[in-house]
Amino acid sequence: MIDSPEPDVIAALAEALQDLGAVFIEENGGGIGVRLKFNSSDAKRIARLEGEGGIVANDRVP
Repeated sequence: MIDSPEPDVIAALAEALQDLGAVFIEENGGGIGVRLKFNSSDAKRIARLEGEGGIVANDRVP
């Protein structure tokens, strides 16, 4: 049997991750999750880079 951390330990870990930019996503019909929060400058650079590299195609691998 695996023991779970105490609630105060979980809260401290969550707060530390949030301080470093993690965003916890609640259940929204697609599941729960975590993503990294970018500032507006980073988001603009990522958007620009995503448009480079040629034709956009389906990423599915058979």
